[in-house]
Amino acid sequence: MTLSDCPRVAEIRVRGWQSAYQGLMPRSYLDGLDVAAELPRRRAHFAQAAGKGVVNLVAESAGAVVGWACHGPYRGGEPRTQDAGDIEGAGDAELYAIYVDPDRIGRGVGRALLRASVQRCAAAGHDRMLLWVLRENAGARRFYERAGFTADGTEEPYEVEGVEVPEVRYARVLEDGVIPWGG
Repeated sequence: MTLSDCPRVAEIRVRGWQSAYQGLMPRSYLDGLDVAAELPRRRAHFAQAAGKGVVNLVAESAGAVVGWACHGPYRGGEPRTQDAGDIEGAGDAELYAIYVDPDRIGRGVGRALLRASVQRCAAAGHDRMLLWVLRENAGARRFYERAGFTADGTEEPYEVEGVEVPEVRYARVLEDGVIPWGG
């Protein structure tokens, strides 16, 4: 991903939320999401990622960005570490985000992005990859389970406009970076 991809990534993220979380979050909240407001956040996050081990990836089709994923060091709780002195490759990685243009869902874009993130994290020496998914998002949960992730029993509260939408943590051991989808 480059800084010039941020406008399209902002659009994919907003449209992704509006599509994936329909019926799971208040409609007023989803309708209020705005690409113009999201763009400065994407640019700031992209700029802040430099030097912190955060990797932003985009998937392209015919030169157009059709998906985005972001991963890096695990951000929450008490991450496991192999050796406290081993900064590079120590401990767990986290998939922070993965979004596909809603018009491209089901065409392998998400699988390609997740595969690339898993492979990069395994190559960096991370033990596991963790991610958070809305508990009621059955489609996303199936997607991650097909990729070898399992719910580890950890849940976090999450609230949007007074509506509880708890998240479930998923984990996957990164022995070799291969995802069960193959290739």
